[in-house]
Amino acid sequence: MKSVKESIGKGYRIAVDTDLSKFFDTVDHDILMVRVARKVKDKRVLKLIGKYLRAGVMVDGRLQSTPKGVPQGGPLSPLLANILLDDLDKELERRGHRFARYADDFTILVKSMRAGERVMQSIKRFLERKLKLIVNEKKSRVDQVERCSFLGFTFIKKKIRWTEKSFAEFKHTLKRLSGRSWSVSMDYRMHKIAEYVRGWMNYYGISEYYEPIPKLDQWLRRRIRMCYWKKWRKTRTKVKNLTQLGCPLDMAISVGMSRKGPWHLSRTYATQLAMNDKWLEEQGLISIKQLWVGIHYPATAR
Repeated sequence: MKSVKESIGKGYRIAVDTDLSKFFDTVDHDILMVRVARKVKDKRVLKLIGKYLRAGVMVDGRLQSTPKGVPQGGPLSPLLANILLDDLDKELERRGHRFARYADDFTILVKSMRAGERVMQSIKRFLERKLKLIVNEKKSRVDQVERCSFLGFTFIKKKIRWTEKSFAEFKHTLKRLSGRSWSVSMDYRMHKIAEYVRGWMNYYGISEYYEPIPKLDQWLRRRIRMCYWKKWRKTRTKVKNLTQLGCPLDMAISVGMSRKGPWHLSRTYATQLAMNDKWLEEQGLISIKQLWVGIHYPATAR
């Protein structure tokens, strides 16, 4: 992504966004094995790889043959994909193109729409004739980089940003993990949220879009307060816990006796005073903001 950003900064603002149709299912075994054999001379290893490719897959309890493709999810498949597409890398380098590739996802950057259309057609011919791969014309296009996505990211004003779709999926999963109807312990809930947020930020944290993060943190804290409120259930328990956490008695009684729902009451002054940010952190709630700051400003992150 940083390589793409560097190219955009040098005026390469048009993306040749090429989608390979069902790449892992359509890899030609003969073409792949020729390329593996360029480096691997041991015939026993080549035979073993051949058996791996032709092993077949189970579909509805029945074994189906695999005359093409590499097994998705198999530990060897990403390596084999890179070996096959190394020819594409070398061809793009030979032509002097600026590009980035990760497995079967790649984007080529040029300076004009005309150049982009020309590159799209020539690369399509190369992929189909040389590597016998199918280009999905419906999903492939030449357009401004701001209108294209790559590996779940896009570029707005030359800055890396996660796509709206990626961020919406992130929020949707957080909503599920912080749902009050999920009958798990709060410790387990905090663990699963932290696990998911760390994984997501380790990937998408390079996004330079900070604006929605503080609001997302606030929203997540409110949802966790809602979960605690539902967990406490009885009025006596609510009042007791609120007062123990520093809420004045009269305020705790007023909120504890309220007939309004958990989501509404999670935003009251009493619940925010008692279940403040520090307390929630002590319970194990992770801060998305702190993770983002740690990635972009490690010297200032606590």
